Amino acid sequence: MPRKGNRKRLKHRVDSLSSQRVTVADYANSDPAVVKSGRLRKSLANAVQKEVKALCGAEASHVPTDDGDSLLSENGAHYESSDEDFDSLNELSSKKKKSKKNKENSIVDRTGDDYPIDIWLVLSGYIRPEDVLKFALICKNAWIVTCTAAFWMRLYKRHYCVNVYLPVRLLPECICRLRSLRACVIRSLYHLYEPFCSRVAKSPQIPESTPCTLANSKCLLFWCRKVTGSKSEAMWEFNFKFKKQPPRLKNHCPNQLQPPSEYKEVHFNPDNDCFLLKVSTLNFIFIPVVMGMTLTFFTINVSTDMRHHRVKLVFRDSPVWNGKKPQGDQGVQIILDPVHSVTLLDWWHPRYPFSSQA
Repeated sequence: MPRKGNRKRLKHRVDSLSSQRVTVADYANSDPAVVKSGRLRKSLANAVQKEVKALCGAEASHVPTDDGDSLLSENGAHYESSDEDFDSLNELSSKKKKSKKNKENSIVDRTGDDYPIDIWLVLSGYIRPEDVLKFALICKNAWIVTCTAAFWMRLYKRHYCVNVYLPVRLLPECICRLRSLRACVIRSLYHLYEPFCSRVAKSPQIPESTPCTLANSKCLLFWCRKVTGSKSEAMWEFNFKFKKQPPRLKNHCPNQLQPPSEYKEVHFNPDNDCFLLKVSTLNFIFIPVVMGMTLTFFTINVSTDMRHHRVKLVFRDSPVWNGKKPQGDQGVQIILDPVHSVTLLDWWHPRYPFSSQA
């Protein structure tokens, strides 16, 4: 509660105000102690109206007042203000708000138009090879189109060139088989399609992500052969075929999106998620049998002669999960030194050997 002295001072200040003049202080320094209802006094409101009329002239004569002045409608007719008018205005504003909310909800709830699969099949004839993934992610019908044999055959025929060398399995008379059609078309594009060919030419032999790529990969096959180097020097080439194992996640969903049953032969690829590691050495090195084991450690260092490389591979019976760091002294160790070159090839690379099951 304000003190009596303050109340007298505020009352004297209000009484001293002229009814013909209103200042900004009357609004900025208004105190609920003066007006308990929180509204402006009628005397001050009348003073505001008189001041506005004096400034605006005749146009301000139609300004509504609390005394029951008439309001001017849009047609120029006068009508008296009442509580029903304000109620109708409130109803109109509430209806507008509801209509806006309904429009917003309708826009959010709208899932879009469902086009037939024939339209997506026609559009797929204009998709570039590097945009196939984006096209398949548009909707389910677009994804189903990318699973069909007609889509991959048209993609192959659009970029086929007679003057370009292709392996026998990728020639037109052999590629028309449904089995592994998708994998064969992708391999052929790295011979026929210029952006893919330049990508292979510019990519390094050993990417920086090689240790992470080969981590916990299973060795499916191993072989070595004697080759001739660039200077007619005999070298030995050791080949390791790895398959990437999916990580063991707690929330991993086993029911992944699978292609339709009638197109399973088209998507069959025995080399999916496979890599080929080629290591060329100057001398023959005895290597123990590591097929069926998991690669847990891979490093490339400088050789002792400071002219070549040194490759170390560690294989174990089981992969290392849960973010544990594998130790290089555990498991079967393979050290290749001196190493002339190291190359990592994906399954779609032109130099990757074909699988007999393809």
